[in-house]
Amino acid sequence: FFFGFDSQCPSLMMWFPRPWPRACRHVRGAFRGVSTEEGLHSRVVADVGAKAWNLHFAPGHVFTEDLDFRLGTEGGATPLFRILDLEGNVVNPNYMPDLTADQCRNLMENMVRSHMMDVTLFDAQRQGRLSFHMTQFGEEGVITAAAAALDATDVVYAQYREAGLLMWRGYPIKAMLAQCLGTHEDQGKGRQMPIHYGSPQLHFQTVSSPLATQLPQAAGAGYALKLEGQDRVVCCFFGEGAASEGDCHAGMNFAATLGGQTLFLCRNNGFAISTPAAEQYKGDGIYARGLGYGMRCIRVDGNDLLACYVAVAKARALILEHRAPVLLEAMTYRGGHHSTSDDSTRYRSKGEMDFWLQNLSPMRRFGKFCELNGYWTQGDSERVRQETRSEVVAALEDAEAQAKWPADTLFDDVYHELPPHLQQQKNELVQHLQSYASEYPSLGPGTAH
Repeated sequence: FFFGFDSQCPSLMMWFPRPWPRACRHVRGAFRGVSTEEGLHSRVVADVGAKAWNLHFAPGHVFTEDLDFRLGTEGGATPLFRILDLEGNVVNPNYMPDLTADQCRNLMENMVRSHMMDVTLFDAQRQGRLSFHMTQFGEEGVITAAAAALDATDVVYAQYREAGLLMWRGYPIKAMLAQCLGTHEDQGKGRQMPIHYGSPQLHFQTVSSPLATQLPQAAGAGYALKLEGQDRVVCCFFGEGAASEGDCHAGMNFAATLGGQTLFLCRNNGFAISTPAAEQYKGDGIYARGLGYGMRCIRVDGNDLLACYVAVAKARALILEHRAPVLLEAMTYRGGHHSTSDDSTRYRSKGEMDFWLQNLSPMRRFGKFCELNGYWTQGDSERVRQETRSEVVAALEDAEAQAKWPADTLFDDVYHELPPHLQQQKNELVQHLQSYASEYPSLGPGTAH
């Protein structure tokens, strides 16, 4: 009705049954003080746009004479924020963070440690000593950078490649192996798949297998921090594949609309298992979706540790300043298989993976920067690799020797009093394990009581 009425409000009212909607009262008030029909039209639409549509037009830009259907990518994709070039040279000194030599060494060491832990556990899985593993290959930079830029009390909702962040916060490798093998020292009581870590003490929510469930959870947690007036944020990691799930829309829309203190950090590594990004979505990546939800957004070179560090630190500051979420899309590359259950050479060449890891690896780039500044040497990398391998192997051997969580505790922690049907199932499980104990050598003695 905004496009063909005269200057008398009653002629508008005939289109509405009584009582007239509240929006019409806004329209009527907009007429006061407006003399020309052109000004009236713009004023009415702008006024109702703000009140009814939540659209805030810039002055003089309410209407257009161009019948223009836009893709949003006419000017090309949104560029990547960076600080270092591929050889570790600073090309963006205006945003160079003030990091000490010790801080740079700690960042480099954490990347090397997390990488070497993955190498060792991947090999252990191939030897049959672990049932499952997922690596961080190629994504160590954004994970370590985020770990350093966040406050230690910020809440993390991980996807499944963020073990490096836990290591940064001091989570022991021994505890990781206890979880992977489900020993009696596992805080999760042996009920989760390997690498599904969690630590209440380190504000790291337990990893969940179903894809993207962490996004609406992180939106709610960030909103809770806002309601409580806390100067903390929630950091939610996810991949571009998870962004295809409905939970991604629900989480981001809730966070943007309610104003949750959540940083949505997308590791866009190019593949959702075997599906490349080109077959997942159109448009300007995940970055453009954040704009559509009304969030502040940035796209970062995910293989540039310094750029990721600065971007996460700035995003955290913006979240606390505006009490509103931020989306950060880190463009990186999955340098390994999706998991030990995947063979990525069936859908991409080994040469492609080798090229990325040899030339675009975040460890190579930041390592070059540290070497240029005298913070790190190749000898340091080799030392950390050897130390980490020894630590992981020792933790693996220790976990293999530990008793598992008793299998019958699977029924605990749900009901105060176990219902009869579950008690029957528990009894059947105990009887089965006792009758066929030789078929379950990994459980060992004392797995049922």
